Amino acid sequence: MSRIAARFAQLRAEGRGALMPFIEAYDPDPATSMSLLRCLPGAGADLIELGVPFTDPMADGPTVQLAGQRALKAGGTLAGALAMVRDFRREDDETPVVLMGYLNPILSYGEERFCRDAGASGVDGLIVVDMPPEEADALAPHAAAEGLDLIRLIAPTTDDERLPRVLAGTSGFIYYVSIAGVTGTRSASRDALAEAIPRVRRHTDLPIAIGFGIRTPQQAAEAVQVADGAVVASALIDTLAKSLDEKGRARPDTVRKVLDQVRELAESVRGARVPA
Repeated sequence: MSRIAARFAQLRAEGRGALMPFIEAYDPDPATSMSLLRCLPGAGADLIELGVPFTDPMADGPTVQLAGQRALKAGGTLAGALAMVRDFRREDDETPVVLMGYLNPILSYGEERFCRDAGASGVDGLIVVDMPPEEADALAPHAAAEGLDLIRLIAPTTDDERLPRVLAGTSGFIYYVSIAGVTGTRSASRDALAEAIPRVRRHTDLPIAIGFGIRTPQQAAEAVQVADGAVVASALIDTLAKSLDEKGRARPDTVRKVLDQVRELAESVRGARVPA
């Protein structure tokens, strides 16, 4: 059983949903992002999404775009993100780590080589934002060979006719994009999610995590009341960005401020009721 499947099975047995914080690799520098990565499980992260910095993101709102720019300025690369996961695995062999990014860096790295190195580094899943199922053939076999879950994005605009096609090549969990738009710009209503998630469930037995617009502990709790997980990205990155000094450097309390926010989110998620 993969780490992702094992973690969701554990959470189901405990009757609760998953908190999945997102951080950008190398934001604002390698040491700070590595410290955050190492400390997230202790702060309450059930799974971790690690962003791979890219020059031309299409799904990221202003907050995550700026994080990517800081990371690129600090030397962030796909190889650097893999190295972070390798270092993380020296201390934690249980918490699932999902890389989230775009296809161009993978193509530049080489699809087969990337999947081999990702598997060896301890990566569990891949979210390739701009790779639709119709264009996944070059990556999917190599990912499967290395035991890497390919996690698909489902949007409010994904209709019932297309859902089976998207879900056919999906494993690990479903990432439900709660809004039609970029990350961190607005949030979906609880009623909209309560209507959308059952529609997706009719097509899959995989866990469903909600992202794009989950910012507060209350919203995270509401997400896991209708789905299996809550992804929080922009809110955490905002906290990190506000903690930096005038030159964009981490302050002594940068990591603590982000982790304190993760703890608040985790407490809310763990206290929420998750329907069977």
